Amino acid sequence: MDEQGLSQAELARQFGVSASLVDAILRGTKPCKRGASHNIAVYLGLKRGQAVAKRQPFPAQRAAAQHTGAPA
Repeated sequence: MDEQGLSQAELARQFGVSASLVDAILRGTKPCKRGASHNIAVYLGLKRGQAVAKRQPFPAQRAAAQHTGAPA
């Protein structure tokens, strides 16, 4: 994050997640096994693997998209 000049809030916006999730990942209290948390951990170099660059929608956005038929 320092190399790219990103704050926790900016990183959260980039991945479409809450700042509290980014904080939990950085503190090591989130296992980061799949989804956005895994992608963030890989992006930050905390885990090995391949991150998906696609923005992950919040659960509420996902539910609204399913209700309207829009892609999530």
